[in-house]
Amino acid sequence: MFEVTQVGSWPRSRDLLRALRDKQQGRMTRDEFERVADAEVRRCVEHQVAAGVDVVVDGEQRRDNFYSFVTDKLDGTRLMSLAEMLDTVEDKAAFEEMLATLDVPASAIRNPTCTGRLQRREPLAVGELRFVQQLTDRPVKVALPGPYLLTRSMWVGAYTRKVYRDKTEMGDDVVRILREELQDLRDAGAAFVQFDEPVLTEVVMSEDCNRRTFM
Repeated sequence: MFEVTQVGSWPRSRDLLRALRDKQQGRMTRDEFERVADAEVRRCVEHQVAAGVDVVVDGEQRRDNFYSFVTDKLDGTRLMSLAEMLDTVEDKAAFEEMLATLDVPASAIRNPTCTGRLQRREPLAVGELRFVQQLTDRPVKVALPGPYLLTRSMWVGAYTRKVYRDKTEMGDDVVRILREELQDLRDAGAAFVQFDEPVLTEVVMSEDCNRRTFM
């Protein structure tokens, strides 16, 4: 009666997390990491098929997190930890207050910061889609970070104002990039593309929508 799918992400194994860390620190090549990730995606898809899921996902197994992975795909970005950003944010006191509420160290959360003009160096998720299509004939869903989330998180004034006048100008490039990606995913046969916008809950639920947060 109802088609069943996944929210997008699945838990990652210790082996995959170790491989991701090794790749980030230069101890593992990208090709070596992809072989580890391929095995984890196969496992993820096999579980979904066995459970009777109608529209499958790759579990976002290759991604650092659900939005920071774009740094691997876009020119004009730099991955920075929240600890690195402390001295560059506009409202340092509010930022420190936000850090104090986190349940993980600030050095463990990494943000894709805009430091140059944004341009796709390669597709964001077309490769993920095509690999899953090799594993099953079931429809495939791809999850991507939405334009509001990316614009809000990637704008760090100390770096971004050097290349963009304001968030709106940068946001126009974010929307263009996501539109290009959506068209490529459509052409590659994606059954469903989901744009994640968790930060929009603050627009509805909070009186303070200008406070810096990282989802």
